[in-house]
Amino acid sequence: MNKVIVIGCPGSGKTTFAEKLHKCTGLPLYYLDSIWHKPDKTHIPREDFDKRILEIFNEDKWIIDGNYKRTIEMRLKECDTVFLFDLPTEVCLQGATERIGKGRYDLPWIETELDPEFKRFIEDFPKDTLPYIYDLLEKYKDKKQIIIFKSREEIDEYIE
Repeated sequence: MNKVIVIGCPGSGKTTFAEKLHKCTGLPLYYLDSIWHKPDKTHIPREDFDKRILEIFNEDKWIIDGNYKRTIEMRLKECDTVFLFDLPTEVCLQGATERIGKGRYDLPWIETELDPEFKRFIEDFPKDTLPYIYDLLEKYKDKKQIIIFKSREEIDEYIE
């Protein structure tokens, strides 16, 4: 395990897991949210975002935390290990709600509410994004180590 991606629904615990994995393995950790977002809640151009991801690929070892559906396949091609967080929607909504008002590793601001658009994205994730991810995992399954978590208990057991 040298090149890892951590993907799944927002609020599922990806970032917390990625931080723990980083501490256990010493692999450099990159948060896509912190690359994409600027402190003023705008974002960098897509071309700059893609360029930064390509720069990470040049490193020998890394963990990349985050979804960004448009770039999942490019990251999947480069990684050797995938952690997919496929947790129930209610768990993800609870996770997203619990982080309101708290500083995060991956965002340059503190969220003060659960944005309605973001909430809808979480609710729609199982039908809008997960099938796409599973199709990609099927495509690359023979070349990657794939670990799929369906519960917080599975995540905790793995990281221990």
